[in-house]
Amino acid sequence: MSTQSKSDSYAAAGVDIVAGYKAVELMKKHIARTKNAGCLDDVGGFGGCFGLPVAGMEEPVLVSGTDGCGTKVKLAILMDKHDTIGIDAVAMCVNDIICVGAKPLFFLDYIACGKNVPEKIASIVGGVAEGCVQSGAALIGGETAEHPGMMPVEDYDLAGFAVGIVDKKKILDNTKMAEGDVVIALASSGVHSNGFSLVRKVFDIDNNPASLYEPCEELGGKSVAETLLTPTKIYVKSVLALLEKVTVKGISHITGGGFYENIPRSIPKGLTAKIDKSAVKVLPIFDLIAKKGNIPERDMYNTYNMGVGMSIVVPATETETALEILRANGEDAYVIGEIVKGDDGVVLC
Repeated sequence: MSTQSKSDSYAAAGVDIVAGYKAVELMKKHIARTKNAGCLDDVGGFGGCFGLPVAGMEEPVLVSGTDGCGTKVKLAILMDKHDTIGIDAVAMCVNDIICVGAKPLFFLDYIACGKNVPEKIASIVGGVAEGCVQSGAALIGGETAEHPGMMPVEDYDLAGFAVGIVDKKKILDNTKMAEGDVVIALASSGVHSNGFSLVRKVFDIDNNPASLYEPCEELGGKSVAETLLTPTKIYVKSVLALLEKVTVKGISHITGGGFYENIPRSIPKGLTAKIDKSAVKVLPIFDLIAKKGNIPERDMYNTYNMGVGMSIVVPATETETALEILRANGEDAYVIGEIVKGDDGVVLC
């Protein structure tokens, strides 16, 4: 921590430089957990350096993804629980790039806050580090920016980006998808990080936060708050294991836009994913949201993951092998549909 950089004038304007240095010191123990062979320096310089592991690759391709956690951050603020929201930030990025077949290499975060409370910032970064550990990515840098006057002192927002690598010949190519291929679901851990503006409206969170903490029978005795704040599941390691042994023809990360927006992104023209709604293991939280908010079924499937965090298309002949590998790697994996002819991209029936 710097002992010379201190500005009373800047502090009087709402920006505490010393608090920023303290936050960096507190987060270093979390960052250390994410170090891998590619890391070349410590956090704190003007850029994070990373050595590319290209041995054995004919044409290495970098794949990047960026995202935030949406208004789920508001729930973390209301609950004053900040150690898991960072997992969401990492998950939203690494789950995207694995859809291309890329192995995550490193992650950088960006935190904007009304006031830098070092312990809070370190807790947020602790969650980011946990997400990096779960995905095998190194946390090689980031930025914390204090925005007095633009944000209330208790507020913050979190975003980041991940960079991964894949051999060009191994980039997932959906042009090989064919009628009769099978669609496999990977179960989600909950709402993940999408649709929280609607969640907040349904449960009147901003005006009645106390109701969030009451045990809920529909949720097995858990509170709504605990259930909603469950971090996004990271699928990287299980999908990488699958890619080594099975012909994967397409992967969709079910995020904002639900089934109707995301599944078609991995389906080529002329084909459609036919999803059997009765096969989907809908989580209780989605039934509760639909009931309490009087939300039509189509809107639910067009907003939320409904219990399916990812869909993966494989040949019918490799379905059992795929399920075995995914389950051996901790996934609740099961068949939810098949690929048929059509131009809808996805149909639910």
